[in-house]
This record gives sequence, structure tokens and C-alpha cells, in this order.
Amino acid sequence: MRRWWAVGLASLVATVALTGCGGNPAGVDGDIGDDWRPMSEPKPFVPDAEVCHASAVESGYLAAYAPVDCASPHLVETVHVGSFTDAGNKLPKPGEKTYQAAYADCGEQADDYLGGDWRTARLSLTLALPAPEAWQGGSRWYRCDVGETTSLDDTSIANRSASLKGALTKAGGLQYGCFTPKISKEIVQEMVAIACTKSHRSEFVGIYEAPNKPYKTFIDDGEAIHKACLNTVATYAKLPKDDNLAFRTGTIYYYPTAAEWDQGNRGVKCFSWDSGRTYTRSIKGGGTSLMPVN
Repeated sequence: MRRWWAVGLASLVATVALTGCGGNPAGVDGDIGDDWRPMSEPKPFVPDAEVCHASAVESGYLAAYAPVDCASPHLVETVHVGSFTDAGNKLPKPGEKTYQAAYADCGEQADDYLGGDWRTARLSLTLALPAPEAWQGGSRWYRCDVGETTSLDDTSIANRSASLKGALTKAGGLQYGCFTPKISKEIVQEMVAIACTKSHRSEFVGIYEAPNKPYKTFIDDGEAIHKACLNTVATYAKLPKDDNLAFRTGTIYYYPTAAEWDQGNRGVKCFSWDSGRTYTRSIKGGGTSLMPVN
């Protein structure tokens, strides 16, 4: 466009020189400087929401931006695109309040998009930010990407060929349910998902929102996590929160990794655990008749 303008101006100047002192045509003031529309300021690229991507990224380069139809194979889905308002000139990093505030917003937006708490299902939440060069150029967006994970223990992102919008509003294979734990030397090696109508010893009961404290302080206090998850079991199964609770059920829990903690994830996944009996139904609302004192 600039090249076209340059040629046009040269031609116009030559025409004026040839016409000498002839009068201006009607509607022409002879001043070409005020006839050009001002060019608008270039706007930084902002990615789209509600699109899918064949790869998961944490840094969004424009050259690699290639959204795909969610009906075709993909790894992640952008559920929301937000913007930083006071991040300054430095790209936010995990552990910083600005980053964690964006991650918290992504969590809320993901819950709305999915129709339930993303942490209660085989899902991951990733915060993608502009590339460093784009940030220096003025980009201030953040992208909230959700992907389906392979299993509770294998958090690698699986390929899928359908949108996740509203996925947690209906029964399906994403939500955590009942499990058969594989235990060796009192350590859970794997949680094998199983239908709740089949014999099992463990069930997902909810999320315990851990307090904001240093990560090492948090994981070193296993007793506090266990008690919090016991209370979560009690709420789920409608059990009294009294001194007998620990004799009715045990717990298994999965807490965030150090990297997830730095991002701002404080959700502990709580599971019931019974070494002395099995169930062939969900313990939800089962009460003391289903879970008597052992």
C-alpha cells in the first residue's frame, strides 16, 4: 500500500507541473496533504477463544498460531482469552501474584465453560502467554487452554475430536469416580478407574482448597491434608464429623505439584479409602449404615 501511494504522488506532481498555472477543478483545493486518511496504529495480535489447537504451548508465537476445528484431532481447547492490566514491562512468571491472578481467572472461566470444576475430572489447565518479543511489543493477553489427560496418574494430554464446552454438565468418562488402588508398601502406585457398580475400595469425593502457604510447609503437613480430606469424605457420604469418622473411612489424596502450586493451583483431590470392605455402589449420601465404624 505504501508503494502504491508513492507512485500515485509522483504521478500527481508531474501532472501539476505540466498544467502550469491552470485553475483547480471543481471540488479540488490544490492541497493534497489533507486528502490522505491517517493510518491507524497497528494493534497487537490477540488469539481467539473457543478454538482448538493441535499442540499445547505456554508461549504463544504468532508464526505458530494455527487453530483447528474442535471436531478434528487436537490436544487443547482455548476456553477464554483475558488481558493483563497492570503487569508492567516484565512477562509474568509462575509464583508471581500477577500470573496467579490470571491463572485463577482461567480456572473460573474454565469452570463456566465446562459446566463444573475442571479439577474434578481428567483435565489440565494451561496458561499461555505472548512470546517475549510480542510482550515487549505491547501484547498483554493470556490464553486459557484446557486439555483432556490420559488418567489420574498419567497427566499427559490425550488427543480428542470434540469440544469440551459443557462436558462436565453430563455423565461421561471425564469425571473422576470410583477406583481400585494399587498399593505397595503403603504407597499408592496407581489408581485404576472402575465403574462404581463393580467392587472397589476408593471413590473421588471432592476438592480440598489448601491454604496459601509455602509449598514445602504444605506438603510436610500430611496430617492436616488427611484431616481435611476426611471432612470432605464426611460431607460427600453424609457422615458425622466426630471422633468416629477416622474409624469409618480412610483417605487417599493427590496434591498439586510444585509447578502447579506456583501457578496458583491449591486444589487437593480427595478420595475415600477402605481397606476392610468393598463397595458396589457410590458412597455418596450413604451415611453410617453404609459406612459403619470398623
